This record gives sequence, C-alpha cells and structure tokens, in this order.
Amino acid sequence: MNKKIMNLLSAGLVCCGIAAATACSDDKIDGDPARDWAGTTERFVPTDETGFSTYYTPAVGRVGDPMPFYDQKAGAFRVLYLQEFPNNATFRFHPIWGVETKDGSSYQSLGEIIPYGDNDFQQDAAIGTGCCYYNEKDGLYYVYYTGHNGNCKNREVVMRATSPDFKTWTKDELWQMNGPDYGYSANDFRDPQIFVADDGQYHMIVSTYPVNGGDPVFAEFKSGDMKLWEHVGRIRMIWDRMLECPDIFKMGDYWYLVYSESFRASWSRKVKYMMAKSYDELKSCFNDGPKWPADGREGVLDTRAFYAGKTASNGTDRYIWGWCPFRTGGNIDEMNTNVGAGDGNEPNWSGALICHKVTQRADGTLQLTAVPAMAAKYGKQQDVKVMASNGYSNGTLTGDNAYVLYNRLGTHNHVSLTVKTSNNWDKFGISFVRGTDSKKYYTMVVNPEDENHRKVNFEQEGEEGKGFIEAADGYWFDRPADNTYNIDIYTDNSVLVMYINDVACYTQRIYGIQKNCWSINNYGGSVTVSDLRVTQQ
Repeated sequence: MNKKIMNLLSAGLVCCGIAAATACSDDKIDGDPARDWAGTTERFVPTDETGFSTYYTPAVGRVGDPMPFYDQKAGAFRVLYLQEFPNNATFRFHPIWGVETKDGSSYQSLGEIIPYGDNDFQQDAAIGTGCCYYNEKDGLYYVYYTGHNGNCKNREVVMRATSPDFKTWTKDELWQMNGPDYGYSANDFRDPQIFVADDGQYHMIVSTYPVNGGDPVFAEFKSGDMKLWEHVGRIRMIWDRMLECPDIFKMGDYWYLVYSESFRASWSRKVKYMMAKSYDELKSCFNDGPKWPADGREGVLDTRAFYAGKTASNGTDRYIWGWCPFRTGGNIDEMNTNVGAGDGNEPNWSGALICHKVTQRADGTLQLTAVPAMAAKYGKQQDVKVMASNGYSNGTLTGDNAYVLYNRLGTHNHVSLTVKTSNNWDKFGISFVRGTDSKKYYTMVVNPEDENHRKVNFEQEGEEGKGFIEAADGYWFDRPADNTYNIDIYTDNSVLVMYINDVACYTQRIYGIQKNCWSINNYGGSVTVSDLRVTQQ
C-alpha cells in the first residue's frame, strides 16, 4: 500500500471517529434512551454510515465510472471503477479500484487494481474510464483505459494493462492508441469499450471528435487477438452531443448501445440506449436523425441521479452499474443540499454504486428492475404504524393534500406497497424526511403528464419548500391500464431507488431518510393504499 493511500485511510478513520461521535451526540434517537422515540414524529438530522451496505461506497472516497464484466474463472461479477478521493492532486487522480459481487446487492472490495502514473508528466497520471475483458486465447485479463494528462502532447489516449491472475497487473508501456494517428482529437479520445461483433472479431469503440472539428463520433477499431488494432471507421453520435461510457452488447435478437449523454444540457444528462436488429443497423442508428427506441423517450433508463451506466452478463442475467452522485454538504440542513444538485446545476461527480437488472420487453425495448437478491437481503419484517393523517380512512386517501404519515424508518429499508387511483388523472406521491413539525420535506410525485402517461417528479414540499426540483425528475411511462401501481423502494442511508410496475426506475439521493418518518400523499381525487410492508436488513 503506497504512502498516499495509508494517509488517506488514516484520515478517513479519524473522520469516521468524529462522524460517529457527532452522530451519537446529535442523534436524538440514540442520544436520549429514556425517551420513546419510536412513538414520536419530529424530524431530526441523522448521519450516514461511513460505508453503505447495498449501494457500495468505499470507506474513503467515492465510486466513479464503473467498468463491470463477468469473470467466468472467478464465477462472479467484477466491477472496476475510478476511485475518487476528496483531496485529489491537480494532475494525478482516479486509480482503478474494484469490487466483486455474485448477486449485485453485496460487495467485496478488491482494493486498487491499476495505480495512476508515478509523476505528474506520465500519460496516465490521471486515469479515465475503460473496460476489462478476459481473452481465453492467451489466458490474460486486459484492461483498456484512458490515460489523461494535460501536461502531455496528447491530453487523452487509450492505454492498456494485462494480468494472468487478476492480481498482478503489468502496464504495457510500449503501447498506446493516439487519436491524431487516425484523424481524431488529441484532447478527447477516451472511454474505450470492447465487445465481440457478428464477425467474431473483437471490436473497440472510443468516444472522440474528428481532428478537424465537427460533431463527436465513436472511433471504431477491430482486432483478432486483442493486441493489434485496425481502424475500421467511425460511428455518428446524436448531433453535437458527446456520448460517454459507451457499452455495446447483444441480448436475445437485438443489439444495444448504452451510453451516458454528457454535461451539455441538464435535461439530457442521463443514461440512455439505442437498439437495432443487427450490429450494422445499430451503427447507423444516429444517421439522418436518431432512431429512438419504440418507447418514445429517447431511450432514457433512469434519472440524472444515475450516471455512467455499463452492463455485464453472466450468460443468463444482465445487470447495469452506474453511480449516484453525492450532494455537497452531506446532510439535510447544510446548504439545502437535497435540492442543490439537480436544480439546474450539474450534479457532483462520483458517489455510490447502483445496480439494476436489465430486462427486455416483448418488443425488445429495455427496462430496469430490482436486483432479485435485494428482496431477500431486506428480510426483517417491521411494524408499520399510522402516526398522523389528513383525509385518510381505511386505506383510502381522499381530497387535495390528503396524507398518511408512518412511523420511523431504519437505515436500510425496503418499502413495498400498491397504490390504486380512482381515475386516469389522480396524482399521488411518497415523501421522506417528513415529520409533523416539518416545514419542508422531499417527495417523489407520480405526476400525470397527460391522461395516458406518468412521470416521477422530485419536489421539496412544505410551507418552506421550493416545489418542483428542476432536472431531478424521471422519464415518462405509460399509465397502467387498471390504474394500479405496484411500488418497491429500496433505501441505503441517503441513496434511494424506486421501481414502479417493473416499467419505471427512479434513483435519487435524499439525505435524512433514515430514522425519520415518511408519508403517502394524495393531490385531489382519491387513491387506495394496500399491501404495505416495510422490511429491513
């Protein structure tokens, strides 16, 4: 372990101790054991645990751009990622670290996989995202990654490292792929991703720009041995939008391109996908105007709180990993942080590791659903008690601003319920960080966009709330024909993911969820709530 890592870990342990002490002194539940806090409804300020249980966050630092793959030799998924430290140096940052998981809900840290360069002037003094692939022909693991350094002739190049056992890694110091050699930018030449195409060859795409300017493109290369690469052309992107962290794969009868649309416009900075019946057709999906998937929402897969998503499959199931950004400040009373990242400002870079299962609809379009192991992990049944209400009777909420407030949650929660609306226009929401004394609280509103479509909006409600939070909403989805919404919500400290009817996936960061009350709300008309359960780890 190098000296820098030791210092960071030592600092992290000190900070953890301070955080723990602060939590004990300020935490009203633990701070006054004589009082029955389970029977109260006042809001208070809890503190996140140092390491998250389900949505993995390292004890020191945060997770950046995941690079997942399924390691058949290990019989497990290995998710490499860019390790973000809170005190990165100017030119040297983002070593590649990793975790291992068999089910997408529990992780074992693998520590540092590939360190960044030894000095400020090495090409990979800073590391950008890439991919990992196991080559059965030569028995080597390959990591292709971005070497980023503004001190060098080419700010970004593609580099590689290999390992026979996934333990000892050797950087190939004599090889790198430079954009200008193939007619591409020296400043933006990054995010290499490898897959096997219909021709049985290894193919690599790289996000870049033409050397003489113009709209961004994917540069395409192919290889028979994963060592020597031949440039075979370029693939268009969406107009002037740079598409990051690309991932190409075949699933069933369709080819897919998953990508993250970069920081040009807040409304479009999301993980999206395109699909086609063949690889050649997929490569032309942006020609002459984008050919969006049949769902009609630009192939959006989640909210702005899920970014840099890439997939991996074990041959049976496919999962996607991305990161949920942290919010500056770190709790609900500092700098109004629950509305600070996503209200027109760019979200912070890096955070917690999020995993969804990728499934296909009958028409080939994709949907994200809960990882199956999650339900079993959250297996401890909890009592659910009504603490306060307005317009609530026998499971039905009637009238504008009707609500039912439930007892305090734990730190890791699975909330499942069914909501049935009385007509095609009823509007309801689920609020967190809410108490009977709350002047503001945070709500995921299932909003009617029109009679037949819904979208989840994020709102700060209450007498001091600002209302709708710009750019933190989800994507529209079809109103269920029977107006019945089966909802599963998983929380891990401040990270939350909601699934509705296995057709809508909504990730969000809300500080203060744990150990506070929560509510279900109605906004006119009436809704009926049933099958409500809360389980914890």
